This record gives sequence, C-alpha cells and structure tokens, in this order.
Amino acid sequence: MRNETQHGRGLLRRLTVLVAVPVLILLPPLSGIWLAGRSLDPYLEFPPRTRSVVHAPFAWLPFLLLGAAIVASLAPFVTCLFRARCKRMLRPVAAFPWWGTLALGWTVVAWFLAWTRLEWMHPLQPLTFTPLWLGYIVLVNALTFRRLGRCLLLDRPRYVLALFPLSAVFWWSFEYLNRFTQNWHYVGGGNLSGWEYLWQATLPFSTVLPAVLGTTELVGTYPQLIGGLDRFAVLSFGHRGRTGWALVGAAAGGLVAIGIWPNVFFPLLWMAPLMLITGLELLQGLPTIFREAERGDWRRLWSVALAALICGFFWELWNVRSLAHWEYAIPSVHAFKLFEMPALGYAGYFPFGLECWAVAHLVLGPIGRGGEGYRGSTETDLAQRNPTVAER
Repeated sequence: MRNETQHGRGLLRRLTVLVAVPVLILLPPLSGIWLAGRSLDPYLEFPPRTRSVVHAPFAWLPFLLLGAAIVASLAPFVTCLFRARCKRMLRPVAAFPWWGTLALGWTVVAWFLAWTRLEWMHPLQPLTFTPLWLGYIVLVNALTFRRLGRCLLLDRPRYVLALFPLSAVFWWSFEYLNRFTQNWHYVGGGNLSGWEYLWQATLPFSTVLPAVLGTTELVGTYPQLIGGLDRFAVLSFGHRGRTGWALVGAAAGGLVAIGIWPNVFFPLLWMAPLMLITGLELLQGLPTIFREAERGDWRRLWSVALAALICGFFWELWNVRSLAHWEYAIPSVHAFKLFEMPALGYAGYFPFGLECWAVAHLVLGPIGRGGEGYRGSTETDLAQRNPTVAER
C-alpha cells in the first residue's frame, strides 16, 4: 500500500510538470508581444507566413563575445577528454547485421533522391527528408549492435516507437518559439494549406528524438569520446527548491523577453525549455537528467550533447540541397556558414541534445521502467551501461 501511494504521488508530480511545461512555453512569449504593444495575429497564423522580426546585421563584438562564451563552456570537457587520453578500443562483438546493410542502402538511395530532381519524383520531392532519417535511425542502431551485440531498436522497440509521436510534439514546441525569433524559415515546400503543412512537417519532426537518442547510445560505445568524464566536476543545485524557482523564473522571464527583444534573447530559445523542465522537476522532487552529474559523472550528458551535434551535422548536410529546406537568419552572428548554418549556431545543438533527453526522461520514464526489454531501471540505460565498457 505504501509503495502504491508513493507511486501515485510520483505520477501526480510528473503530471504536474507535464502540464506546467507547455503552459510556460506557450504564454510568456505572447505576453512579451502584448507588453511590446504589437499584434498577436502574425505569431498565431498557420502556416507561418509573415516575417515580422527585423534581424540585427552581423557585428564582430557580439560574435566574439558569444564565441568566447561557447569556447569557455566547452573547454573544461575537451580538456578532461584530452587528459584522460583513453586509448582503449572497443572491439566489435557482433557482425554488422543484414538489416543495417539494408538501412545503409536505403539511406544512400534516399540521399540521391533528395539531392536530385528526377521528373517522376516531383510530387514526392518535398517529402524526402523523412526517408533519409528513417534510414539513419536504423543505421546507427545497426552500428551500435555491431559494437555491443544489442541496441535500443531491438532491446526497447516500444520505447523507440513511443519516441516518434513524442518527437513530433517536442519539435513543434520549437517551431512555436521560433515564431518570436524567426531564426529559421522553410522554403521550397510550395504553397501549402494548414493541413498539408501540418502533416508534411510532422513526419520529419517525428524522427528527431529517435535519431538523437539512438546516436547517444552509439557515442557511448567509444571510450575516446567520454573518457574521464565519470570523474568530472560535481554539480550541486544547492537548495533544490530555491534553485528550481530560479530556473523557472529565469526561463519564463527570458521567454517574455524573447517576445520583446528577439535580437538579444534568441539563444534562450534553445535553453529555456531545459531550464523549465529541470526547474519544475526540482520543485516537484523528481529526478533530473543531471542526477549523475551530481555525483561527478557527466558521461551521459556529454554523450547526448555530442549526439545532437552529430545529428545536427547531418541535418544541415542533407538540408542544404534538398528541395524543401530551411534557411537561417541569426541576429548579429550570422557569418562563416557551414551548409546553411552559421558557425556559432552549431553550439545550439549541445543544449538541444540535453532537451531531447530531458523530454524523453520526463515523458517516457515510467514506460522505460516497465516492459521495454531492458532489465532494471531506465536510469541504467544508454550512457550508464554502455560507457562502462570503456573501463573493461
């Protein structure tokens, strides 16, 4: 009875966070627009067509300041990896599976079709991104299977399937926040109705979380990429209640500011959701994705951040010559592009990776603990089990 009561309280706390996060993402930016005295209509139209944000031109000072902040944030991790100098090589424990070979062939064909303009492909040309990423997802799982003899796709198939609809909702939240910064927009998809835009966008959006978390598991099989991070700096939240309120307040305030000064506060688009989830989990007494970092183990955090960067590289690569693609408009720092993305923009993939994990951890945590094919808690998946191979 006591365990059932505790379980019920845990579900109620999780539900509280699940309700609060969307509300705190939806309302603050609109409040900022209202406080600025502007009409809400351009920010609520669907599909989005109005370009209402005038982006600041490139300037060296903000570029250098933001670049320095990024380098300062990453330097401790890179230094730790360099000092560890892990030279152990994990030998593959299984043959590359036949379904991985099929996935590789599928991905190559999808890539060819995405970058060419064959006449018979014309009706399907705007839809080529989803097949590419389905091939990628299966391929990274095959690579993980070769190195470990198991992978997320085979061991937790229901979990992976659940990631697809969650991923669609997850990325639509960023599309909503982008209404207020307009840092990217889509071209080449044609003049779509609201329904056409919804389903044609939702399909590729659904592949984000499976791709990032599948890549996370693969990253965790390379000791060179995570060595030494199990004995890194110990993270302390101090008083969890006060820290939780500070994170929620800063995130909500930052999202209000995005609506008023998008050229200044646009980086919060990538940080505020993580701050909200973490802050609310602290307030509700729930475990956060930083729990292992509180013991000095940053391997899982680094793995998922690096996985998002790897996925980001392929997102930008495959985007650049696809018919339906996105283009960027980043205030003050839009320079030195790799594909369509300005150089400093790639840093946004690091916090984005943490958000991918935070959302999956929050929403699918209870599912992962029951019947997903792995024995034990979800807290022992991905980087908790796989990186320990580096210590063998």
